This record gives sequence, C-alpha cells and structure tokens, in this order.
Amino acid sequence: MAESAALVEQAIGTLIPSTDLAEAPLFEAMRYGCLGGGKRLRPFLVLTSARLFGVNLECAIRAAAAVEFVHCYSLIHDDLPAMDDGVLRRGRPTVHRQFDEATAILAGDALLTLAFEVLADPATHEDPKVRCLLVSALAKAAGGHGMVGGQMLDLIAEHETFDIGAITRLQRMKTGDIIAFSCEAGAILGKAGRPQHQALRAYAHDLGLAFQIVDDLLDVEGTEAETGKSVGRDAAAGKATFVSILGRDRARAQADMLARQCVAHLEIFDGRADLLKAVAGFVVARRT
Repeated sequence: MAESAALVEQAIGTLIPSTDLAEAPLFEAMRYGCLGGGKRLRPFLVLTSARLFGVNLECAIRAAAAVEFVHCYSLIHDDLPAMDDGVLRRGRPTVHRQFDEATAILAGDALLTLAFEVLADPATHEDPKVRCLLVSALAKAAGGHGMVGGQMLDLIAEHETFDIGAITRLQRMKTGDIIAFSCEAGAILGKAGRPQHQALRAYAHDLGLAFQIVDDLLDVEGTEAETGKSVGRDAAAGKATFVSILGRDRARAQADMLARQCVAHLEIFDGRADLLKAVAGFVVARRT
C-alpha cells in the first residue's frame, strides 16, 4: 500500500501543478486536500485489480489518481459547515479551515471535474471505448444514485430513524460504490470477462460494508490521534449507525464475517489475488 500510495502521490503532484496565476489559491487548496497523506485504499484497489489483468502501470496510475480526486473532493465537501463541519482530516485542519469555505467548495468542484478529464485523456487508455466505460462507471458510482445520493441519505439520517436495511443502503451508496468502482477499474482497463467483473464487484460490496462498519466503530472507540479526524460526530448528530443498531460486539463480528466473504469471492483468480485478500484483513484491523 505504501508503494502504491507513493506512485499515486507523485501522479497527483504532476496532475495538479503549482501555479503563479491569479487563481493559484484554488490549486493550492486542491493540492492541500489531496497531498495530505491518507491510506490511499481506493488507488491501491485500482492498481491491484489492474495487475490481475496485466494492465500498463502508467494507465492504472492515472485511473487510480482519478479515483483519489473524487474521494478527496468528497472529503472536502463532507467536512464543510453545511455537512459535517469537520475540523480535522488526516491529522490536519480541514480545507475550509485552512483556507475558507468558498475556496474549499471550488477545490472540491475542480477535483471532481479533473477526475473525468484524466479518465477521458488518451494517456489513460488507447481504446476510446475503455475510456468511455471508465467515465460512465465512475459517474454512476459518484453521482445521485451513488456517493452523492448516499451523502443525502446521511443528512436525512440526522432527523429520521433508519433501520439496518436503510443504513446498509446508505453506506453502500456513500462509501461502497466508489470502492466497487476502484475494484472494477482494473477489469475495465484490462477488458476482463463478465465472471471477473462479477467477482470483483461482489468482493467490493462486502469490503465496502466492512470498511464502513469499522469506520462506525472507530467513531465510537477511536481517538483523534489515531484516526486523524474528529470522532464522536455520529453520536453527537444522533445518527443511526451499524454500531448504534447492532452494538459493538455484533458490529465487529459482522465486519469479520464480511472480510471472510471477501476472500471467498476471489477464489476465481486462483491465488493471483492474495493482495486483495490481505486488504480485507487490513480493513477490519485498522485503527485509522
């Protein structure tokens, strides 16, 4: 993961250059929001799934950077006062705290559009059909029926009582769909067959849920020093979460079960997906 993070970090630095033009604060905020560390889990999933199909590394890195741009945009907007009003992200002040609210909104907007600019560029793949498939899949994962819709449900959950089914759908949209795209991006780049796509999507579905359950646990059990962000926000907002509904022990058991299912989905790859299997264990054991 550290190796993948370094590759993507270098690509991000190149794709978001510093500038001395009048709009320089925008690019400074974009770089601040993207280059502040983080697990880079989604880019790792892109690179690792691409490796299964022999995809050119430079092409995979560009797709991985595009996913990270969407993820970082979502974090910047999620932290805004109108959303979660976060003060810490990755151990540093959030973008709207470091700059200002308007600049944070524009930085998020610019990162989102940059992601699609990168995917549509021939440097990402020589086949225009593949590029169109990447753009379409990421748009669906990030839009109203995916991440953005999940964020809307998250806001509604502050005022309405959600059951476990509704919480699962919320988190599948808000977190899981981008993780699913990250896993399938390698299959799209490598023009893989339907069974491989289905296996990676099933893996990503369970991985995304396990990731969110652990996030809910960390919001209750973790510290700002460990997680690098504010904790206890869900309880303060009165949101229903996997932990509030299931309790800590059952939530932890559910995450462990999902991690085992993740491994089972990858048997189709005959031992070539060991890194992806290891990710499932990392996701449920993490403290950040």
